[in-house]
Amino acid sequence: MELSIDIETYSECPIKYSVYRYVDDPSFEILLFGYCFDDGPVEVVDLTKEELPPQVVAALHNPDITKTAFNAAFEMTCLQKIYPDMDITNWECTSVLALYCSLPTSLDAVSKALKLGVEKDSRGKSLIQYFSVPCKPTKSNKGRTRNLPEHDPERWAEYIEYNRQDVVVERAIRNRLLPLKPPDIEHEYWLMDLAINRNGIAVDNKMIDNALAFDDEFKRKLTVEASALTGLENPNSPLQLKEWIENRLGHEIPGMTKAVVTDLLAEDLPADVRRVLELRQMLGKTSVKKYAAMRNAECSDGRIHGMLQFYGAMRTGRWAGRIVQLQNLPRNYLEDLDTARDALKQGDLEMFELLYGDVSDTLSQLIRTALVAEPGNRFIVADFSAIEARVIAWLCSEKWRQKVFAEGGDIYCASASNMFHVPVEKHGVNGHLRQKGKVAELALGYGGGVKALIAMGALKGGIAEDELPDIVRKWRAASPRIIKLWNDVDFAAKEAIRKGGPVTIIHRGLRFERRDGALFITLPSGRRLAYTKPRIGENRFGGESITYMGMNQMANKWERLETYGGKLTENIVQAIARDCLAGAMYRLYKHGYKICAHIHDEVVIEAPIGVGSLDEVIKIMCEPEPWCDGLILNAAGFENPYYMKD
Repeated sequence: MELSIDIETYSECPIKYSVYRYVDDPSFEILLFGYCFDDGPVEVVDLTKEELPPQVVAALHNPDITKTAFNAAFEMTCLQKIYPDMDITNWECTSVLALYCSLPTSLDAVSKALKLGVEKDSRGKSLIQYFSVPCKPTKSNKGRTRNLPEHDPERWAEYIEYNRQDVVVERAIRNRLLPLKPPDIEHEYWLMDLAINRNGIAVDNKMIDNALAFDDEFKRKLTVEASALTGLENPNSPLQLKEWIENRLGHEIPGMTKAVVTDLLAEDLPADVRRVLELRQMLGKTSVKKYAAMRNAECSDGRIHGMLQFYGAMRTGRWAGRIVQLQNLPRNYLEDLDTARDALKQGDLEMFELLYGDVSDTLSQLIRTALVAEPGNRFIVADFSAIEARVIAWLCSEKWRQKVFAEGGDIYCASASNMFHVPVEKHGVNGHLRQKGKVAELALGYGGGVKALIAMGALKGGIAEDELPDIVRKWRAASPRIIKLWNDVDFAAKEAIRKGGPVTIIHRGLRFERRDGALFITLPSGRRLAYTKPRIGENRFGGESITYMGMNQMANKWERLETYGGKLTENIVQAIARDCLAGAMYRLYKHGYKICAHIHDEVVIEAPIGVGSLDEVIKIMCEPEPWCDGLILNAAGFENPYYMKD
């Protein structure tokens, strides 16, 4: 038996601060509870007037009844506040099911993409805005800060129907996609993900408070200085500042963007213009946005929860960051983080500025360290080493690369050695070639060329532009099996699209087939990557190309996208690396380790001092899965009372 659920809620806390912070707010309440059993009629319970029927409450606690919702983590977290002993093992998420099939992230968009004939009620946004968030007090609403059902009974009736329709749409999506559900182990990974998000991570409030205060005061001082130099009332105004600079230079400038300011600073400038531009740069830094996000998301237990989204990275199944965005935290290069943290916690801005100069940059480097272990605990942080390089070498059986990993060698030195046919040592003979091997390994694994090298920082790393084509040629000559992998993947995908498949290639049994309106690539783990409504088209060079419907992440739009063998290979490698991480975390989870976060291929564990060890964590992480025999994994890490980039 299945119980399909959709709820509408109220909280004074914005949902963008995480569902956990939203639910933790004292004002939180569940307004409407829409549900149906199996394919029965959809009922809506108005919880402002009545209680849930006993059979529904019993179902919530019954592990033999499957509970489903489109974004089940939201419903589960909300309902657990009311029913803390509710069953959580037999919930399933229809949103995850949609993401597994590479469909959009919203209920409405999925319904439209599948052309189900049932759609989400378009009135939803306005109804949510009216009943589920606070309102501004006005004369017309007699100064109230919240709209209740009695304030607009007609709208409330519409909200009930909106809630009902969401259950109808969710059920229709689930029924359509259920035959395509992922392997059973993914359900276990999802439950583990819920536990990780519930664990959350503690923050150092003293650091956050002082960082925010330092930033305010520092930027006030910079603004005063800029105003004194320019005579402008508002030196932060791009238009006013642009005009002032043009008057000083005697010619027009393109604007006041970061790129324009950087270019101008490379020129010979009057001292006051240079200083004003430097101030502009410093004022433009967003060093404290992450601190503010931490402050906003912190729950009453002093921890931040809900920072990871299961299956958030479309087409690979990797996790995505939310709220604080752990995946793009600034790196730290300060030699003595302990001293810098102590200086910040003392709250003396003048001393802090005297010690470190660039306040914004220093605050930025300290962001990671505001994430802390509870007293009596420490973090055990372990990161897979060069996992993508290891996966692609294993996938295509590139023997020399596998030998490097098996012997614990330096892949960048080895790559350079194979490219230039000379011995290369990191700090020894031909060591200058290692940088070329490194940038080539990082940039060229998925069909990229000169542009990929530039994007990876080849020019900034001191490599001349006229050397880049030769680096591409040499790397490809040294990597014949990777080139073959791209070509085989491209051929198999096109054959499957044309003929349906299945088409299996020699590279670890990757299987391609077209069914149910999608191209599926079955990975060694048994998990599948999906490309919706695939076609063979023509690319801008006049050759064949593969297109499919997907979410354009830059434009946030569901549209036809183009791919090719190298890009498909990248998706496959990223997906296999994700499966390695998921398996590693699951083993750690089952071993009793409390995972509180993970970033890319790195796991962050909070453990009591004296319990567990880095060596044990690495050993567990590197245990081979049954499906990846011969894949050589390695990891490294550290133990520390706060998070950092080692």
